[in-house]
Amino acid sequence: MSTTTYALRDSTTMLRRNVRHMARYPSMTVMLIGQPLLFLLLFVYVFGEAMGASVPGALAGDRGDYLTFITPGILMMTVASVSIGTAVLVATDMTNGIIDRFRTMAIAKSSVLTGHVLGAMIQTALALAVIFGTAFLLGLETAASATQWCGLAGLLALLSYAMTWFTVALGLASPDPETASNLPMIFVLLPFVGSGFVPVESMPAGLRWFAEHQPFTPIMDAFRGLLAGAPEGADVLRAVGWTLVIGLSGYLWSRRLYRTRAAN
Repeated sequence: MSTTTYALRDSTTMLRRNVRHMARYPSMTVMLIGQPLLFLLLFVYVFGEAMGASVPGALAGDRGDYLTFITPGILMMTVASVSIGTAVLVATDMTNGIIDRFRTMAIAKSSVLTGHVLGAMIQTALALAVIFGTAFLLGLETAASATQWCGLAGLLALLSYAMTWFTVALGLASPDPETASNLPMIFVLLPFVGSGFVPVESMPAGLRWFAEHQPFTPIMDAFRGLLAGAPEGADVLRAVGWTLVIGLSGYLWSRRLYRTRAAN
């Protein structure tokens, strides 16, 4: 077999390992899905009437309009939340010695991290399905065409891939799983300081500048445009650009840390 075939086979084996781990410890998956789900219910039913008035074109007190507005932010939080679990699993592998054992085996070196990434993407897909299902039960309305739904799915997959590689790097950089669970929390908080829950136009000048230029705002705006059936090309291009930057930096950082930390 060729080197590529060996790498694919070993990556599949590592993916199977991570899927079995998710099946044996479902509490982690439930917790990671539960956080964005809780925020969705909280903001719609507790804050929806008051905050819905800040949404352009929305009727005062209309929870349905606010649900449509915040769904992209919840999707962003869902991807970020699952990536936290990936960082913890990677840090656990690094600290309990299993990585050292893998390094002594005749397997492709890249397969260990690739298995974590692919497993996390499956977990993210399940989480997003739960969030979308709940949002539609709450009354989410969308004018997206089949093409725009495909674009949204592709952008979510790209974001999941990029975020997972970055949090893999954070897990490798962490001295223990506890630290690994805290470092990626910034990704869960960034939607709040962006266009996730209120329009950036309603923010004070300094905070508004940060919200407009942070990476998650164009990604959430692209989600919002695709769900509305009227995506802005500039938002989609910026969203793709930011995800590529996050993913490439996370991948290169992960490779470097895996070689240096595992070798020590």
